[in-house]
Formats: sequence, C-alpha cells, structure tokens
Amino acid sequence: MDHFHYSGGVLHAEDVPLPVIADQVGTPVYVYSRATLTRHARVFRDALSILPAARIAFAVKSNPNLAVLKVLAAEGYGADVVSVGELERALAAGMDPEAIVFSGVGKTAAEMTRALQAGCGQFNLESEEEGLELAEIARSLGKTASCALRVNPDVDAGTHGKISTGKAENKFGVPYDRAAAIYARLAQTEGLAMRGLALHIGSQLSKLDPLEAAFTKVGGLMKDIRAAGHAVTHMDLGGGVGVPYKAGDVFPQPEDYAAMVARVTADWDVTLMFEPGRVITGNTGVLVTRVVRVKEGVGNPWVVVDAAMNDLARPALYDAWHDFAAVEPSGETMTANIVGPICESSDTFAMAREIDAVQRGDLAVFRTAGAYGATMANTYNSRPLVPEVMVDGAKWAVVADRIDPATILAAERVPDFLA
Repeated sequence: MDHFHYSGGVLHAEDVPLPVIADQVGTPVYVYSRATLTRHARVFRDALSILPAARIAFAVKSNPNLAVLKVLAAEGYGADVVSVGELERALAAGMDPEAIVFSGVGKTAAEMTRALQAGCGQFNLESEEEGLELAEIARSLGKTASCALRVNPDVDAGTHGKISTGKAENKFGVPYDRAAAIYARLAQTEGLAMRGLALHIGSQLSKLDPLEAAFTKVGGLMKDIRAAGHAVTHMDLGGGVGVPYKAGDVFPQPEDYAAMVARVTADWDVTLMFEPGRVITGNTGVLVTRVVRVKEGVGNPWVVVDAAMNDLARPALYDAWHDFAAVEPSGETMTANIVGPICESSDTFAMAREIDAVQRGDLAVFRTAGAYGATMANTYNSRPLVPEVMVDGAKWAVVADRIDPATILAAERVPDFLA
C-alpha cells in the first residue's frame, strides 16, 4: 500500500497534486510520501515484534536522503552503512551510533578509524584480513570493536545475478567451510570482540525458501562455533525481501517473513539483527517526468521523457521494471517504447509496453522508485543531478536540491599547464 492516488483525475502524493510539485520544482523529480514511509517502517517493525530480541538497521544504500533517515530514526531504526559517507548521514539523522552496523567488503583504514571514533555498534567483517586490520586500528585508539563475521553460505537467492550476494562466486563474506576457523582466530585477537555471524544472500527476493535455507545453514555454523567455546550473542540476518514492481507480482509479507525467522531461530538464544532497505522505501517514492515528445518508430512510437538512465539507473542496469503512469490519464492507452534523452541505447525504460496514452508536455511517473533511485543517480551527459521532494499530508518540501551543470562545472579546475 502507498499514498499515491488519483483524485479528480490527477495523481496526488498524499494531499498534494503532483503537477504542483512539477511546476514549482521542475522535472524530473523524485517525490516521497512520508505517510507511506512511516507505515512501511511500522509494519516491518511490528511484524518482528514476535521475536524475543530484534534490532533493525535500515540499509542506507537503498535511500540515503537525510529526510528519509530522519523519519526512520524517529521510528527507532538504526542504520546499516557501507561507507563513511553513509555513516555520517546516519549520525546527522540522529541515529544512535550503537545502532549502526558497518558492512561492506572494502572498508578502508580511514573509514574504520572514523567508525570506531564515532562509537559504531558493530562491524560486519568480510574477511580475516579486514578483522586483523580493524584490530590493529582499535588497539591504536585504545578501543575494542564489536564484530560479526559475514559468512557466504553459498545459497542461490533466486534473484537477478547483479544483486545476488550469497553464492560462492560472489565477493562477499568468508567461505562457509572456513568460517569457524576464522572466527576462532579473530575471537582471540586483541582489539576485537567477536559477538556473532552475519549473512546477506541478495536483494529483491520473491521467495522465503532461500532465506530459510541460508539461516538454517548459518545457524548450524553458530552452534559449531559455540561448541568450540566461543561466544555468539548476535546474528545478523541481513535484508533482501522484495517488493512488487508490477501488477501480479507476489512477494512475502513481513508477517510471513517474521514467522519463518521465529521458527528457524527458536533455540538460538541471540539478539537478531535485520537490514531491510527496499521493503521499507521502495513504494514510498515515484519519479515524476515530463514527455519531451512522441516520436514515430518503425513499429511502436517512442515516448521520449526528460528522465533518463542517469536519474533512474535500474532499468539500464538490471532490465528492471517500473510501472509508467500518466499523472492526468485520459482513459486511452497506447503501446510504446519509453526512453530518455541520454546518448546511449541502454537509456530505455520499457519496450512495446501498453501504457496510458501520452503526448508532448504530459506528466507521468515511474512508480516504486523510492529505493535505488536517486541514490544511484549521476550526471552523465552533463545533466543536472535529480532533486528530491518529501510530502507530508498537504505539506511538501524539497529535501535535495537539483544540482545544475554550472555548479558541477564550478567544482572542476583547469591546471596552469593548460592555461
């Protein structure tokens, strides 16, 4: 459920007609619904309430906008971060440092130093080498780093290959069959407090079976590590539950996910940690765009919009589907190819799709754009960086400015030897 709806034939974000935002801010522009964000955060949190001890760290990479993080901080969410930039955003949003988990396979020494100084609650170690480097930094600062060891369970998540993270050939975590020995060595390393295991097998999962298989497998490893005399008090089960992007998509509900976790972990006696991202923010946003023109094609016409692959990269990267809808539909439909203005053939949002009939100047939206949308935007073709807006009932505000090419150009320098 989201709070984007038609009223009087015009698509609204909560109580705000989207043409009002488009006229004042321009297009393309991301628009987020606070009510949707809050609802999704509460639904997921309430579903996990059946577990004896659960902590939620929002996957900041899915939507790092400061206003979004502020809303989630108010709902009691921590943060899962993968860079010092995301760490600083979580702290700026008021998230408790103890509720921040630092993940990622390439943490630098500078990033680990800053996270330790900030009081980061947990480091998810991706390798023994990383653990030893972190221990050395922690000792130099007179600190001890609380850590979980990320395990690669070699479980196929059944998702797109570009967002699968738990198979043996993926770069993340340590091999399952070496994990117990690595954990034992790190547990004896001064500067580290090993407290658990972590896993994450992929994003946009449509079935619970792969997650259950991975949790069961790593639960067995947890018991082996305990049997060897080492403490395991926390288990980080990652994220990955998907959201529907088009009609007919069926995905697990948070209640079903929580029930599965409760069944698998019933005898674990640990604090369970979760890192949801898309399931919280996916449906909270749309990308508003304007039709530049409709161009005749050999087969279907080309609907050229002012949003492009630099604004919403998922279709170009993953052939991802985003529903396309007119802001003021006429009731008529057309079959068309939807493309942006970037000078790349991959700047294509849909081919031969039946859509609301549109013409030059019409407004339209790409739906379910609240996750992995603005966060992946760039300035390719020297285009502006797309702005973001948040709506709260009848109120709305720009929460990230459009950064125009002149501002970007001003940050560049011509060296003296070219003057």
